[in-house]
Amino acid sequence: MMYLQAQGGMDMMPLLLLMMGIFLVVQFVIIGPKQKKREKEMAGFIDGLANGAKVITTSGIHGKYIRTEENMMVIEIDTNVKVRMEKTALNYEATKALHGVK
Repeated sequence: MMYLQAQGGMDMMPLLLLMMGIFLVVQFVIIGPKQKKREKEMAGFIDGLANGAKVITTSGIHGKYIRTEENMMVIEIDTNVKVRMEKTALNYEATKALHGVK
């Protein structure tokens, strides 16, 4: 009995390498710089928040910015109810829109 084997298994290797190369170029040339720019912009925005500025977190909590502690920030979500959370928990786009910044 004769079995047929799939041929051309090695022909896929150049195509796979080409696809990986394209992905790496896109990642390092296009996506990487935009992400770094956005992170810097967000850090500057958080550092520039004034005491009492309204903020929105990624979980949808609305509050007032009180202060920053290292990588944490303190927001007041109700009278005398203060919550410490990571700076990264701030919803940058929603807070920016709340303040009317473009």
